[in-house]
Amino acid sequence: MSTAPLREGDTAPAFDLPTDGGGRVSTESLAGKPYVLYFYPKDDTSGCTKEAQGFTQSYGAFKAKGVEVIGISKDDVASHEKFRAKYDLTFPLASDEEGKVVEAYGSWVEKSMYGRTYMGIDRSTFLVGKDGKIARAWRKVKVPGHVEEVLAAAESLS
Repeated sequence: MSTAPLREGDTAPAFDLPTDGGGRVSTESLAGKPYVLYFYPKDDTSGCTKEAQGFTQSYGAFKAKGVEVIGISKDDVASHEKFRAKYDLTFPLASDEEGKVVEAYGSWVEKSMYGRTYMGIDRSTFLVGKDGKIARAWRKVKVPGHVEEVLAAAESLS
């Protein structure tokens, strides 16, 4: 799989992942519909919780525009279920334990903290149009104001 960064206009990489609640989500199930995929490092950590709560607060507005929202991390489905229940999250959380989808979207990157480098998920978001192409891509996302920016971009798809 290519780890080259995806750009606007690129075809969104195919995926098929398990979700909390025993479901699955895939590019096939989303075909012909716009959707948001947001990659986040870890369930129930402060930044990831704030981001998930932001998407939950705006989920109705996304759905009103016909746009699905899916959160993806390498946490397992059981972790996602606890995270979703604890914060009353309203959208699906997909589990990419093997990291293949994270890599396909170029969101598995070298990070550093306290002088130590390690591989981890880059907080990133992709807005995919009805045509299956990346309409917008955000990298190194800062949580405050991000959901509003994604919603505004989703509104411009209609």
